Amino acid sequence: MAIKVCKFGGTSMADGNIIKSVKKIIESDPERKYIVVSAPGKRYSGDTKVTDLLYACYKSLTENGVCAAGFAPVRARFESLVRELNMNIDIDDVLDATEKRIDEEKSEDFTASRGEYLCAWVVSKVLGAKFIDSENVVYFKENGKLDGERTYKAIKEACADCELAVFPGFYGQDINGKVKTFSRGGSDISGAIVARAMQASLYENWTDVSGFLACDPRIVDSPKPIKKLSYKELRELSYMGANVLHSDSIFPVRKANIPIQIKNTFRPQDEGTSILPSSRYMPAGNTVTGVAGKKNFTVIFIEKSLMNAEIGFIAKVLEVLARENISVEHIPSGIDTMSLVIASEQLTDFKLQRIIEGIQTEVSPDTVRIIENIALIATVGQGMSSSVGTSARLFNAIAAANINIKMIDQGSSEMNIIVGVKNDDYEKCIRAIYSEFFTSAPCE
Repeated sequence: MAIKVCKFGGTSMADGNIIKSVKKIIESDPERKYIVVSAPGKRYSGDTKVTDLLYACYKSLTENGVCAAGFAPVRARFESLVRELNMNIDIDDVLDATEKRIDEEKSEDFTASRGEYLCAWVVSKVLGAKFIDSENVVYFKENGKLDGERTYKAIKEACADCELAVFPGFYGQDINGKVKTFSRGGSDISGAIVARAMQASLYENWTDVSGFLACDPRIVDSPKPIKKLSYKELRELSYMGANVLHSDSIFPVRKANIPIQIKNTFRPQDEGTSILPSSRYMPAGNTVTGVAGKKNFTVIFIEKSLMNAEIGFIAKVLEVLARENISVEHIPSGIDTMSLVIASEQLTDFKLQRIIEGIQTEVSPDTVRIIENIALIATVGQGMSSSVGTSARLFNAIAAANINIKMIDQGSSEMNIIVGVKNDDYEKCIRAIYSEFFTSAPCE
């Protein structure tokens, strides 16, 4: 029998009644064998996610030496969830042990991980499944990267004696035996890791939306759904702000050619979005698959005559940024110019000044100029590389909307074109691009 690994997001775990629906989804398909869950999310507008309660709990622990006050709302949330399930689940001892260990560990990662731990424990009781603590099967290397070989072996061994198992997402164990978390949204990665370990035929990621849309519905009314994506397109769109799935979640499944299906917990009958390996992906005929973007970038523009002939110029500039622990999003360049595109949240005024001084010292540029409040917008599609005139259509649409482009960056794969515009033009630019490729007739 084929095996499916299912990951259920925070909204799918928000309360007991929704978990009952999840139980029906799992039991409706005998191929759904291994379940990964997130911490409970918001039940209603204005509610607080359990993970955010736990970060507040850790803050309370650091201030008071014990976590009792900060843990109280977490305790209340899980007690309420169990009551809603109307099952004979005694969670009090588990909550007491969890609170005690938070006090003992005094670790932010450990504290933050307890939402997934407690939720998975409850779900395992609901399903009558084996509970497998990710602390004991997901391992990180010294550099913080996943120890894949050890992890996949441990997961497979843990699942050898069971037909149905539940894992908490979001965390594993570091080289010192301490709990370490992925970045927020990391339960998507956990699900992909389990899928890879068990050589699943499909990784189902259940969330509160019916897959990816061609653009942000907060900007464009009723954008078209995306039925199929390639791994590469997913990576580009997720990284640029399409937040249905964590952008790093493709890496474990990509090497094993395991497809991903995005499904809606609240509308399980919907088709969702299939994310496929290149060997199984055929573009549906659309030149562009989707449009996504982010606001609030800063561009450091550097100009120097004969820059291209100066050995090590780019390396010296990047070393300045490395000393300040700054990551760079993009580096568009010409023969005498280069631009460093950096998320503005990384840059205080003082740090930006140190970077400018460092660049001037290291490479003696003719000009260093700062451009702030820039938004990046990516137009993504595997069909773009084989379609003539895509760039012309894109730039004409932006020009027709009277938007000035501050920066252009096209990947060597020709699968995306990224433009930089003023923050104030972000929504207008998204709408112009979407209209050109999804509501206008193609140019002859």
